Amino acid sequence: MPVEKNVAAGHKETVLIVDDEPDIRKLVAAMVAQFGYNVLTADGGEHALTLFKKHKEPIALLITDVVQPGLSGPMLADRLTALQPDLKVLYMSGYDNTHVVQSYIVERGHALLPKPFTVEELQFKIREVLQPAAGHTHMGA
Repeated sequence: MPVEKNVAAGHKETVLIVDDEPDIRKLVAAMVAQFGYNVLTADGGEHALTLFKKHKEPIALLITDVVQPGLSGPMLADRLTALQPDLKVLYMSGYDNTHVVQSYIVERGHALLPKPFTVEELQFKIREVLQPAAGHTHMGA
């Protein structure tokens, strides 16, 4: 689905990307930086917690893989939203997204982007999460 160039123009908000696979982490970070966001990356939950606590400015969005060694994406999101309740969360998952996983994510008001995804899909989903239209939810069906 084609997306307008300016659909997700960031305003230098900070996005924390967490994925234990270096190639995916670097690729997603490069895409997000192109959209106009400041990017922090972490190779896992513990690293992400450390970065989050050291970062002086609020982080607008956490993009995390659902399944990771150590702290899973949902466990990390729970810990970070306890520290910053207005933190938005976007999960990525390459696994068959079972009803249980989807329900868990939706119950918390978070979004899910299945892997693999296109640049346009990532761009659109980030905008949807950070700038939801009035009366529109970003959880999808």
